[in-house]
Amino acid sequence: MTQWGSKDLGDQGYTAIQILRNFYGNTIYINQAEEISGIPSSWPGNDLTIGSRGEKVRQLQEQLNGIAKGYPRVPTVTADGVFGEATANSVKVFQEIFKLPATGIVDFPTWYKISEIYVGVSRIAELV
Repeated sequence: MTQWGSKDLGDQGYTAIQILRNFYGNTIYINQAEEISGIPSSWPGNDLTIGSRGEKVRQLQEQLNGIAKGYPRVPTVTADGVFGEATANSVKVFQEIFKLPATGIVDFPTWYKISEIYVGVSRIAELV
C-alpha cells in the first residue's frame, strides 16, 4: 500500500479502516474483533517475588502454565494471584531454560521474556 496520502486522511479524521478502503475500495473484507483476549499486558512496574499478590501475578501464573504445555520442564502452578514458592520455582526453571539469571524473581527482562514465549507457544502471534 502506498503511504502517500494516508497521513492526510488521518488528519482529516478518517479511521484506519476508512483509510484502507480509500486505497483498496469498499469490496475488500476486513475482519474486526470487538476485543482481543490473551494478549500479555505491560510490565507491572516492580519486581514480582514471594509475597506479591494480584492480577499481574495471576497473569504471570497463567502464562507460565501456557508455556509449560510447550516446555514441560516448567512446572505448572495454581493461578491464584499469590506469588509463593511454587511460582518462584516455576519462574526459576523458566529463567534457566531461557538463559536468564535464575533468581525466581520476575524482573523487567523476565517479564518480557515470559510474555514473548507465551505469545509464541499460545499462537496469539499467528493470524488464523
